[in-house]
Amino acid sequence: MNINILDDNEVVKLKGLISDAQNIIICCHKSPDGDALGSSLAWAEYLRYIGKQPLIAIPDAYPDFLQWLPNSEKVVRYDRHSDVVDPMFEKADLVFCLDFNDSQRLYNMQTVFDSSKARRVMIDHHINPSLECDMSISFPEMSSTSELIFRIVWQLDAYEEMTTHFAVPIYAGMMTDTGAFTYSSSYPEIYFIISQLLTKRFDKDKIYRKVYNNYSDWCIRFRGYLMYQKLNVLAKEHASYFVITREDMKRFHFIKGDAEGLVNEPLRIKGMRLSISLREDTDRPNKIWISLRSVDNYYCNELARDFFNGGGHPNAAGGSLDCTTEEAEIIVRQAIKRFAEIYE
Repeated sequence: MNINILDDNEVVKLKGLISDAQNIIICCHKSPDGDALGSSLAWAEYLRYIGKQPLIAIPDAYPDFLQWLPNSEKVVRYDRHSDVVDPMFEKADLVFCLDFNDSQRLYNMQTVFDSSKARRVMIDHHINPSLECDMSISFPEMSSTSELIFRIVWQLDAYEEMTTHFAVPIYAGMMTDTGAFTYSSSYPEIYFIISQLLTKRFDKDKIYRKVYNNYSDWCIRFRGYLMYQKLNVLAKEHASYFVITREDMKRFHFIKGDAEGLVNEPLRIKGMRLSISLREDTDRPNKIWISLRSVDNYYCNELARDFFNGGGHPNAAGGSLDCTTEEAEIIVRQAIKRFAEIYE
């Protein structure tokens, strides 16, 4: 099965950019998920194999349930160690932009990123890229950036030399960005890639348990409380939403990742097409983070763009609002009304 995604000229160009670079940074978006972190760790593993010593710099914390990933301890958080990351960007000659296509997604790391004179290579699967790069590897139809990293390393004839330190982050990234292969994963190439990853002899079931069965008792109570007490179901519009307040998070000892994937739960309701979650920022007042999920041909990315200053994939999108939760709920209901009008 042919899974190559680069033409011959692109292969030569990518190899040349890497070969010429002495100081390489790999970065991904704010609040890294399994795909952002997994693809970054795997790409760093490949670069180390060919003799480079990349720095993985991320804007802030990643979920607690991903801290077991191999080499995750080598990742440098900008919100804690800007004194390390800033000078690295100043002397960097090549920056890999993984799982994002707009520097605004770097948030507190955006300024130092934008001011860097380094060449840039973007490897991403989100729509409408706006990032100016020396090389863009953009495939929105792919399941994940981790899948793209696998395909690139495969095409560079290096996969045989990769170890579980490459294969495990790739599998975890693909798994988390497809909801354990329940969406965005209906083409055969994905399962060919999985079959090749499994030749590295890791336990995929254990990875699933580490990601999805790794919550605290407080987290389970928190998630149950939200679904029981906070879920608003608009049956006529085939939509739902819930609000997570700072008070909720404090009450249930919230840690990063406790709400991961929860926006998908209401889609298990028969006939549900759209689910929206709203979460107050823990530090900034009147900052609301929005996640949207939809199913089949009922797309939510336009709602993210038009109502929530965001965007994303057709069935998975996000954004933010600068307002109170009460004002945000009004906007969410307006978005749901628009959604219902489009798909009535």
